[in-house]
This record gives sequence, structure tokens and C-alpha cells, in this order.
Amino acid sequence: MAIALSVTGLRVRYGPIEALHGVDLDFPSGAVTALVGRNGSGRSTLLNTLAGLVRPSAGRVVWNGTDITAWPADRRAREGLTLIPERGGVFAGLAVADNLRLFADGADVEPALTAFPILAERMSQRAGTLSGGEQQMLAVSRALLTPARLLLLDELSQGLAPRIAARLYEVVTTLATADRTVILVEQHTGEALERAEVVYALSRGTVTFRGDPTEYRTHPDTAHRS
Repeated sequence: MAIALSVTGLRVRYGPIEALHGVDLDFPSGAVTALVGRNGSGRSTLLNTLAGLVRPSAGRVVWNGTDITAWPADRRAREGLTLIPERGGVFAGLAVADNLRLFADGADVEPALTAFPILAERMSQRAGTLSGGEQQMLAVSRALLTPARLLLLDELSQGLAPRIAARLYEVVTTLATADRTVILVEQHTGEALERAEVVYALSRGTVTFRGDPTEYRTHPDTAHRS
């Protein structure tokens, strides 16, 4: 399986605290990879480092053969790396319609409305007044309306009803194509394991498991499980 993104010897520090301890990971092209672990394990730090929001103290990030370690976040975004953060992927003060227009940048917004019909009923409503599930649907719409080549999703299903989480994952899974790679960060692993092809578990800034979902479910070390 071809590798879209790889990190080698990645270390991240917040002052005197090291959050990632020399992490080595490969993310396959056109697949869904799940990053799982408890709060404080380093999952979100890793995702923010991949997005360029956090600068590593050591190590390399290579995307499609190009070293992007020194690239700022805006350059990564322009090249097709899209981060959808936990509870913060929408413009809360703008109407749903305005959010979609900004995401689409002149393109048709219909793919988002087809995937999430409820948004068509909320077009004039401010995004900040939507339910948690509807806000996540709107946030995921960004990936449907932009030419993202690498999609990073942080806690997609956190606090959502199972049926809403399942629908979000159903849509996200379709985004993993030959030219688009998806990385999911989750604490609660149910849907993530159903959809992922590769699973990595982190604990206290180190990788404690790497393999496929079946191997993860039967792994004897339960310290990293939610």
C-alpha cells in the first residue's frame, strides 16, 4: 500500500513537557487511518502538528515525497491538507448558507446538502445555534466542498448520538479515495474501528499499537483502549 504521509522521529514540546516522544508513523494513501487513545495520549497534538499548527522540536513530516516539516499551516491548507477540529470547524456567527458558500469558494454546495439533507432546512440559521450533530455535519461539509487531499478529523463523534455518529462516519469513509487520505482521531473507538483500515494507538506520547482493527480488538494490552 502506497504511503501518503509519514512522520519520523517526531517530538513535540510544550515548554519543559514533551508531548510526543520520537513518533514514527506511516499513513497509507486512499485509506482511513484511526489514531486512538485516551485524553492526554498525544493524539490531538499529533494531528495539530500534521496541520502545521504546532511546530515539532525534532523529526520530519513527509507528504507525498515532499518534506513539509517547515511549511506553515496556511501553505499546507492551500496544498489540500484540511483539518476539521473538535467542536470548532464552523463559523459560528454566520448562517449555514454562508458557511457552505465559504467552504465551496464558488463551487456548488449541493454535495453537502445531498449528504446531510437537514442542512437544507437550516440554511438561514446561524451555525452556532445548530445542535452538536448538525454542527459536525456542517464542518464535515468542508471536506465535501473542497479539493482536500489529506483530511484530518479530531473527535468526529464526541458527544453525539450513535445514529448521527454513524452517518458522519458513513460520509467520511466515502472521502477516502485513490487521491484522498483520511486520518481520524478518536477516544471512543466503536465507529472508528468499523471504518478504518489501519489503527495506531498512542499513550503518553508514544505508539503502543499499530495494525488493523481486528488485531486491535484482540490485542492483550488494554491500556490504550477507551
